Amino acid sequence: MNKETYQCSKCGIWADKHKLCIVDDTYFCTRCMYGDIEPVEIYPIGIVKNNLNKNPAGFGVVGDDKISRIILFPFQEFFLYKLEDEKYITIVYYLHKSGPVKSVFNRGLDGKSVGVFASRTPNRLSRIAIQDITLVKIEGTTLYVEGLDAINGSPVLDIKLKIGGIRKK
Repeated sequence: MNKETYQCSKCGIWADKHKLCIVDDTYFCTRCMYGDIEPVEIYPIGIVKNNLNKNPAGFGVVGDDKISRIILFPFQEFFLYKLEDEKYITIVYYLHKSGPVKSVFNRGLDGKSVGVFASRTPNRLSRIAIQDITLVKIEGTTLYVEGLDAINGSPVLDIKLKIGGIRKK
């Protein structure tokens, strides 16, 4: 086998590295992890631009996070109608620089020992994150937002109205 082929520790098959997931420093094939389900194809709608980077010491991010820009791809302009009227939105983005997945670890927030689903760690199999933020302004296809902890270069997958952001009449 070449050095990009590894053995699944659950079923024993050999697979290319891109067909494997690493959890607790152990290789698992996608079939063992997800069954026969096909992967989902998602295209980003834009990219995050800010001064945030992964914290090399571990938990969180480093840099000035006061205002981030979400640079939408030009075609997304069609979907911005009346977004400027909203103050709170939810951003769905891809954790493109996440680290190794651990099934149990000490949560950075409070040190409690938890699993991935009981945390907000970026080190997860899906690599998808959501965050409620404040929309400051829109210029063309650039959104200026407050409160986004996505690191610079993170692909944006979707923008939604924050639930609770609209009041019933």
